[in-house]
Amino acid sequence: MASFTLHGIPVSRGISIGRAHLLTPAALDVKHYLVPEEQVEAEVKRLQDAFAAVHRNLQELWTELPKDAPTELGAFIDVHVLILSDPMISEAPLDIIRSRHYNAEWALVTQIDELSAQFDEIEDEYLRERKQDIQQVAERVLKVLMGTALAAPPVLKAGEDEFQPQMIVVAHDISPADMLAFRDRSFVGFVTDVGGQNSHTAIVARSLDIPAAVGMSQASRLIEQDDWVIVDGDAGVVICNPSALVLEQYRARQAALIKARKRLLKLKKTPAITKDGTPVTLLANIELPDDCAPALDAGAAGVGLFRSEFLFMGRGAHALRVPGEDEQFEQYRKAVLAMKGRPVTIRTLDVGADKPLDPSEHTALNPALGLRAIRYCLAEPQLFLTQLRAILRASSFGKVRILIPMLAHAFEIDQSLGMIAQAKQQLREQNIKFDEQIEVGAMIEIPAAALALPMFVKRMDFLSIGTNDLIQYTLAIDRVDYEVAHLYNPLHPAVLHLIAMTIDAGRKAGIDVAVCGEMAGDIKLTRLLLGMGLREFSMHPAQLLAVKQEILSSDLAVLGPRTRRILRTMEPAAIAEAVEQLQTL
Repeated sequence: MASFTLHGIPVSRGISIGRAHLLTPAALDVKHYLVPEEQVEAEVKRLQDAFAAVHRNLQELWTELPKDAPTELGAFIDVHVLILSDPMISEAPLDIIRSRHYNAEWALVTQIDELSAQFDEIEDEYLRERKQDIQQVAERVLKVLMGTALAAPPVLKAGEDEFQPQMIVVAHDISPADMLAFRDRSFVGFVTDVGGQNSHTAIVARSLDIPAAVGMSQASRLIEQDDWVIVDGDAGVVICNPSALVLEQYRARQAALIKARKRLLKLKKTPAITKDGTPVTLLANIELPDDCAPALDAGAAGVGLFRSEFLFMGRGAHALRVPGEDEQFEQYRKAVLAMKGRPVTIRTLDVGADKPLDPSEHTALNPALGLRAIRYCLAEPQLFLTQLRAILRASSFGKVRILIPMLAHAFEIDQSLGMIAQAKQQLREQNIKFDEQIEVGAMIEIPAAALALPMFVKRMDFLSIGTNDLIQYTLAIDRVDYEVAHLYNPLHPAVLHLIAMTIDAGRKAGIDVAVCGEMAGDIKLTRLLLGMGLREFSMHPAQLLAVKQEILSSDLAVLGPRTRRILRTMEPAAIAEAVEQLQTL
């Protein structure tokens, strides 16, 4: 069989080698026919019964979760239960059956396609990929309607040859709940046509530490059942039917990676200190309180970024309900207690025109530049005050810091601080305890902010650089638009100067500066950031030990002068070469 290579998006590190196990989407086999008037209500009941069956199945999955299952799986099952209960999913298809006489499968697919089109208009990558959750829920319902079931690969039994080919799941998409069916030795990787860095399947892959590549487009059509497949999770590359030489090379790389990971585990309790004795703080980015467990397992010194919008977004498909103060408080308190005295930095709600609380609402013509993040919160003061009160209440249970996203103007800073003061006063009037000295920080993710740092360091207690958006806004590109994705470059001289300026301004003002974007977890950039003066990194827990290893082998006396030379360089190729040379020091 001919060998070929596919290129997609890397979402989970490592290399896996095995036989392809294909999953065919039920939606591809949906039949379209009209139901006679006298059978309409029976067809409605058939769809209602399918919804009920899927609901029972999800509840069973939840109760039967293995003790070692990642916390993300339980959270994502909850999300799917909420989606299943949303009227736009559970009731709208029934109306289609009654009004258009479509059969149940056709009615469901029609409604899902309409909702998916609404999500396609959302600019934000994370929210746009929530479309996949809706489609995954619909897929489960379709399988019940059509009498098909998820076919899991066989489990290797004790005593079987350990070199027996293991299975790599290849699918158009696969839900986190369905991944439970593959949590045995036979499942070593997966490949999907759709998805991105922030899809739920990508998040679960990282939490399971399973090599994966998504966004492969035609993988499920080009790869055949039982084909030999190599998944290079580091590069987002899939090689189908590799030659014996390529297979041998990847087996050697795989063995080396396994040994390297075992060595990394020994660093968990080792302090993050450079060769010349400079301590560095390593923090974790989380989306749910349950993410604190893997953060602690990786040795995180605290939470540098709690993306609170996840509490708002994962609440159904259409009318995404805003959590109340008590509900938010309980989630924040849970995270604070889980971190056992370590600091927890909670970013206030980062939603808006590109992240609407209701994905069907009108979006701006240029949502990345619209009413989002702090702009949205200041335009919705009651929503903002509710969140601030919840965060402040949680601060009485441990070290909490508030992080405000997308600030650019002095009046935005002053209004935000004014709202925090108002929330504090409301709690005082109710005799509710909170940390009176709670620190408040600013996200530096707009070039204007990086160029006007004096007004930030004068008012704020700390800064956190959101490199993902900073790069996007500096280079004027949409980082989720595949047509311009090649222009997204963290090593662009303008980007490096803005980051270096921010770190330097914080140092001179005596306030902490962290990087919490993707650059913080990229080991190829660790030494560059150290050379700029960065002493606080916040990243996905899975990246922490590898970054720590880079820190332990870094000498700031050598990195500082080299980094200053890089910052004086304007040629991209020379910058890339110089950054690569830092790895050899």
